[in-house]
Amino acid sequence: MGKQSSAFKLEGNIGGLSFYKTRDGHMAREKGGVSKDRIMNDPKYARTRENLKEFSENARTVKMVKDTIRPAILRIADSRLHNRLIREMMKVLRTDPVNGRGKRLVGEGDWNLLKGFEINSSAVLSGSIKTEITVTNSPTEWGFSINSFLPVDFLSIPLGATHFRLMAAGASFDFQAGTKSFLLNAGANLPLEELTGAISVTIPKAGLPEPNKLFIMGIEFLQVVNGQDYAFNSEEHNAAAIVTVEKA
Repeated sequence: MGKQSSAFKLEGNIGGLSFYKTRDGHMAREKGGVSKDRIMNDPKYARTRENLKEFSENARTVKMVKDTIRPAILRIADSRLHNRLIREMMKVLRTDPVNGRGKRLVGEGDWNLLKGFEINSSAVLSGSIKTEITVTNSPTEWGFSINSFLPVDFLSIPLGATHFRLMAAGASFDFQAGTKSFLLNAGANLPLEELTGAISVTIPKAGLPEPNKLFIMGIEFLQVVNGQDYAFNSEEHNAAAIVTVEKA
């Protein structure tokens, strides 16, 4: 593997070389390797085919989860969320106690491994909200509550923000059937300079019928000018996490 040093950066295939771009710059390497036909048919590559099947299953699952929860995390997710979620979901898939190699499924794995997963690695939820949070998990609903507090003393606030809002979201999945459900409870905009009342936000489980469920809590900051809301797309302050999970 070599790094391109020319002023003209290339991408694609030319002759026997493949040019491509990475986070480390423009790179070049010789084309070659094992043919796709051999990988898909040669018995020597059985393990490779198993890995490819599980990677595809994992990627499909991650896309389904991300697409479902996107309304809740649109201004919170960091640029590495996809890769981080791929890695965490693969850990779940590998704990599948039912199916053999090449056939393992995320939906059968240890769903609890996702508990505590941060949507934004640059702003963890416990760092953005420094007051005590009580999470509730009953047979009928998920939720969280916070006693009255002064936001400027207990929140990590971006410069220029005047308000914040807390949200709760629930999602459920049947990965094999391809069905999903999503509920979002976006709280009211609260001023940062005023004492809050007691805060309680809940999500009813009845609206989440699929077997693999997760509950997300998050915080977003915004600026309110003449009654108009201006959201902050702040990777350093907006935060959310998968607070708890459930598998039927």
